[in-house]
Amino acid sequence: MTKYGSFPGSRPRRLRTTPVMRRMVAETRLHPADLILPAFVREGVAEPVPIAAMPGVVQHTRDSLKKAAAEAVAAGISGIMLFGVPEESKKDALGTPGTDPEGILQVAIRDVRAEVGDELLVMSDLCLDETTDHGHCGVLDAEGRVDNDATLERYAEMAQVQADAGAHVVGPSGMMDGQIGVVRDALDQIGREDVAILAYTAKYSSAFYGPFREAVGSSLKGDRKTYQQDPANWRESLRELALDLEEGADMVMVKPAGPYLDILARVADAVDVPVAAYQISGEYSMVEAAAEKGWVDRDRAILETLTGIKRAGARTILTYWATEVAQKLR
Repeated sequence: MTKYGSFPGSRPRRLRTTPVMRRMVAETRLHPADLILPAFVREGVAEPVPIAAMPGVVQHTRDSLKKAAAEAVAAGISGIMLFGVPEESKKDALGTPGTDPEGILQVAIRDVRAEVGDELLVMSDLCLDETTDHGHCGVLDAEGRVDNDATLERYAEMAQVQADAGAHVVGPSGMMDGQIGVVRDALDQIGREDVAILAYTAKYSSAFYGPFREAVGSSLKGDRKTYQQDPANWRESLRELALDLEEGADMVMVKPAGPYLDILARVADAVDVPVAAYQISGEYSMVEAAAEKGWVDRDRAILETLTGIKRAGARTILTYWATEVAQKLR
């Protein structure tokens, strides 16, 4: 053996030597088309309302929402997921604003479609939590429990009014048993076979939803543990996945993203339909708060979290940084 025999013959570092080399051999790439922007529109406000728990995110007016949609198109992202925040006085036990054609979400869908047409997928949250005075995702029974099947009837109505308003994609997010099948039937009955369903297949009962409660003006008392998934479980996700696909889901989603990358990877490995992940409010706010303190490099942290979600198997990512990141990627 020569005096050089102890040196390594294989040197992975050679593929990390320059930015161009690292870019060329990158196994995972983010693209603007991977991204969807969640956006909130609030009824009855004259100016956008900052969300204290989500620095940089606002409850939009109708006009500022249209501007945000146009910016999203220019940035090259694929979609905008709309959440409506009705006036408090209009909330009731049944979530009536959710099925009123003049409810704020339906109005916002029409606004954005008029602004951007088919250049951006207009996606709508199909859930009752923003519109009920109790803040739950469904109708309550006499004992104060969420009534699964009564809620499905409301979801069917919501799907139809959202489709009539112009939604390209509806996102049933309430985790009711049978929701995908009921929504698909409701859409097909009014001749809207063209409207796609993004199934919130694995939506966990998470502490990271905290800032979102402010964003939608939630009236929730208690929790949603009887219908959202237990963070301890993963096999349950695959059962939910099988049911959603059987019922007609066009795309499936894991939410939250970051704390559930293992679930995301399992779901992505199991299906041949597009898989989405939602980087939720708490994930966003943690990075923003740490960056504000100078504890992390904000831009690097944002890209690292998104790359990790993509690497785990997400084809599409819902993130509040969608437009900003897309602009930088371009």
